[in-house]
Amino acid sequence: MPRRVLQGTVVSDKADKTVVVTVQRRVMHPLYKKFITRTKKLAAHDPENRFKQGDMVRVRECRPVSKSKRFEVLYEDSAADNA
Repeated sequence: MPRRVLQGTVVSDKADKTVVVTVQRRVMHPLYKKFITRTKKLAAHDPENRFKQGDMVRVRECRPVSKSKRFEVLYEDSAADNA
């Protein structure tokens, strides 16, 4: 089964080897048929402490690294910065 790859923004890099990434998705409201934004905060594994607050990154689902970390940071998404 393929692993989910999501794109988001780093909102916290205070913890060692961990970044908190905010992932936003747009969903249609079932009754009003308007698009609304849903936000999820994910803790992701960053072994080299490479990423800082404000970076656009891609995270991938992985095995549980700790109690709350189920994602790992793949790379910084520089294409999103240019768009």
